[in-house]
Amino acid sequence: MIVVRRSARIEAALARFDGWWQGLTTRERVLVGTLTVLLAGIVLVYGVVKPVQAARSQARADIRQAETLMARVRAAGRLESAPQMTAAGPPQSVIASAAATAGLQPTLAEAGGGITATLTDAPYPAVVTWLSSVASTSKINVRRVTMQRGSTSGRVNATVEFQP
Repeated sequence: MIVVRRSARIEAALARFDGWWQGLTTRERVLVGTLTVLLAGIVLVYGVVKPVQAARSQARADIRQAETLMARVRAAGRLESAPQMTAAGPPQSVIASAAATAGLQPTLAEAGGGITATLTDAPYPAVVTWLSSVASTSKINVRRVTMQRGSTSGRVNATVEFQP
């Protein structure tokens, strides 16, 4: 149910407008009416139509951009890393070749079903690279790593136990 409430202020404003309108000549009423229609048209065009058209145009541009991006993503294919090459050969040779690639010369010894590598005064980044290389390119697991600070900054003494 809709309830219409009357307001004294609105009634007073309408009465003043009616008095003013009745005081105009016919020619003035036509001019004021025409001016009102023109102003309403201008407000409608620039206040409603133009903003809606601009928003629609921007939305279409956004959709085109998204579709272009999706097409590029689909054309690029899946981002997968190349399959890792698995190192072949006996575990000692795999460990030694990975160490040589990292610029290290460990002392290797077999112990308790595994292989122990000992490094003296080796650069820490090279040791970490070597361990990562062995783990990612072979089925040899790193069982334990013991590191101690070396003679200078950035160098370590390490003992690494591998389990083939």
